[in-house]
Amino acid sequence: MNNKLYGNLIFELSKEGRKGYSLPKNNFGSYEIPASMQRAEEAQLPECDEMTVVRHYTNLSNNNFGVDTGFYPLGSWTMKYNPKINEEMAALPKFQCLHPEQPAATTKGALALVSLLERSLCELTGLAHFTFKPYAGAHGELTGLMTIDNYHRSCGDVRKKVIVPDSAHGTNPASAAVCGLEIVEVKSLADGTVDFDDLQRIVAEQGAEIAAMMMTNPNTLGLFETRIPEIAKLIHGCGGLMYYDGANLNPMLGACRPGDMGFDVMHINLHKTFSTPHGGGGPGAGPVGVREGLQEFFPFVSPYYGNFGVMMRAYAYILSLGREHVKEVGPLAVLNANYIKESLKDVYELPIDTICCHEFVFDGLKDKSTGVTTMDVAKRLLDYGYHAPTIYFPLLFHESLMIEPTENESKETLDAFIDVMRRIAEEARTNPDEVKSAPHTTPIGRVDDVLAAKKPITTYRQLKAEAQL
Repeated sequence: MNNKLYGNLIFELSKEGRKGYSLPKNNFGSYEIPASMQRAEEAQLPECDEMTVVRHYTNLSNNNFGVDTGFYPLGSWTMKYNPKINEEMAALPKFQCLHPEQPAATTKGALALVSLLERSLCELTGLAHFTFKPYAGAHGELTGLMTIDNYHRSCGDVRKKVIVPDSAHGTNPASAAVCGLEIVEVKSLADGTVDFDDLQRIVAEQGAEIAAMMMTNPNTLGLFETRIPEIAKLIHGCGGLMYYDGANLNPMLGACRPGDMGFDVMHINLHKTFSTPHGGGGPGAGPVGVREGLQEFFPFVSPYYGNFGVMMRAYAYILSLGREHVKEVGPLAVLNANYIKESLKDVYELPIDTICCHEFVFDGLKDKSTGVTTMDVAKRLLDYGYHAPTIYFPLLFHESLMIEPTENESKETLDAFIDVMRRIAEEARTNPDEVKSAPHTTPIGRVDDVLAAKKPITTYRQLKAEAQL
């Protein structure tokens, strides 16, 4: 991008009175907007000609990074390739132009697609029914927990505690809290899996109050929880239900099904596992599946289906793979992750040295003598054209670096990434200042993350106010 000419905000390119449009003569008369709905002052909108707008946003888009740009090993996000046939299907006018308030008789094709998608997801997960109302994974979590709460209430049973592993995604305890439930944390063992003895203690002490246990499998460290049947038996034995967080479903495809393990409720991140564009806050879809008998306890969370375009893309992805090839997704994702892990564990610290599933976590560099941190490694990766992995999560390690390559990437891509990671490890040893001051090639250098979090400037009005101080 030519940042000297086009690195300004669109507001900074604005010139009063300049226009990039020409409206036709009004042939429809006028309509007076009610005073209660009118702005007190004019909206602050940029005034630019068309060419300035096109150049600005074209150059801005060139600064963006996505799966179509390069390797995107963002752990726990499953940034897999989004096949373009999915986009073509979602763009079919008779689907794209549907309105949520249309009469049901005119949307039979869309309803049939949702029904077919439900059948596919049931087959892949081992569950009996799905609701497609949730708009995202976190919304799905909340919907699933509300389903569990409704079930217990129907039994005349007040249960307000949810067991969550200490390695869980942050949305698990957050969703439980929003649902009005109390979080009980179960510890992890040194190998990263749930401490079954600690879980037994919790159930023995609080079993009558346990509504559910939330689990991700593989867990957040990318490790397969091998004692799920025993855990499910223990939770079911005290009257609780098992909730499966579908954030890490990708490596399970073709290998095993949550329903067969004893899970009663789950949400799926369609945008992750089933390959639809996501990131930067959306779009997403978090359908919730349940075993037979629990579907009557689905809560009312929306009068409409969620993001229908995401559902279309997900169904196109499933059809493209077919029954035979969908089984290859999980094993290939696991293979790619283990290949990177084994290729780098001599220079990056691997706290749990075992076979991983779709992702794994390093605890920073092995040689920490020069003070180069995980943050420094992540910033330096930008100079080499790679998106950084997830950093400082999970919280079990001080210098967490979580890498998830997905099943799509070729060996050549993985080898190139491995080479760069090794090069950075060598730079950290021989020229640490180069790494600590990275990035050097990006339009914006290293930002003050703490200041940005404490004092975010998100509007042009804020920016002008700050400049006048």
